[in-house]
Amino acid sequence: MVVAKNAMEIFSILDKSNCKKCGEKTCLAFAGAVYMGNRRIEDCPNLSSADIAKFTTPSANENSPEAQQEAYIAELIDDVIKLDFPPVAERIGARMHGSVLTVNILGKNIGIRTDGTFATDLHVIPWVIIPLLDYVLHCQGVPVSGDWISFREIIGGKEKYALFKKRGEDVLKQLADKYTDFFDDIVHMFNGKRVEKRFESDVSVVLYPFPLVPIMICYWKPDEGLGSSLNLFFDKSVDVNLGVDSTYFLGTGLANMFHKLAEQHGF
Repeated sequence: MVVAKNAMEIFSILDKSNCKKCGEKTCLAFAGAVYMGNRRIEDCPNLSSADIAKFTTPSANENSPEAQQEAYIAELIDDVIKLDFPPVAERIGARMHGSVLTVNILGKNIGIRTDGTFATDLHVIPWVIIPLLDYVLHCQGVPVSGDWISFREIIGGKEKYALFKKRGEDVLKQLADKYTDFFDDIVHMFNGKRVEKRFESDVSVVLYPFPLVPIMICYWKPDEGLGSSLNLFFDKSVDVNLGVDSTYFLGTGLANMFHKLAEQHGF
């Protein structure tokens, strides 16, 4: 027997009947509970002995950040699959491809099937998936206004800004300082849009991690004794279309992704 890598690996062997015989509301909730160590795989009465033998209850993982994150994702997916996808797609600026809810993320499509699995060629990572599921669940569909605010101006952002700056803006600034041309290339390769003239800087671009959640990156090179600076700005509709926690995930996740891209290219 092996320890499951995540809750979705356990979910994949369940019959997805949501019979509730295990005591959980859905098969996905059961998979999350098993991964967290709160349930045993054999609590599902519909599994064969061969399927049960594939996994051991990962009690050692119970309190790890990874386990808690996986369980949280499972809870979000459980809520998402209860939604009526077509009106959700209209509300959040997504599209329906058959029964799959498809959201454009940085120029690439990620689909959510009605069973909670993802339809995409991309690597599914928490900093994308958690905000995506939050966006699907809670985005109010307010149109992008064109009025930009800093992270600290988002409701609840002032308390989180110091950490956001350290893990997001500062990471991007260090990358832009060392490899300005490369930084300019990578921020434009994700379907970036031109900024309005009044917001132009040495490197500036608007990215769309979600259809109604644009992020503007502005970097100024050192000049005449002044140090460089980099700031991320968000459309003021972000308060009702995403919220501060998922915005934090997006900003710091983007910074980490760009940093890894630089490493992969030998910088």
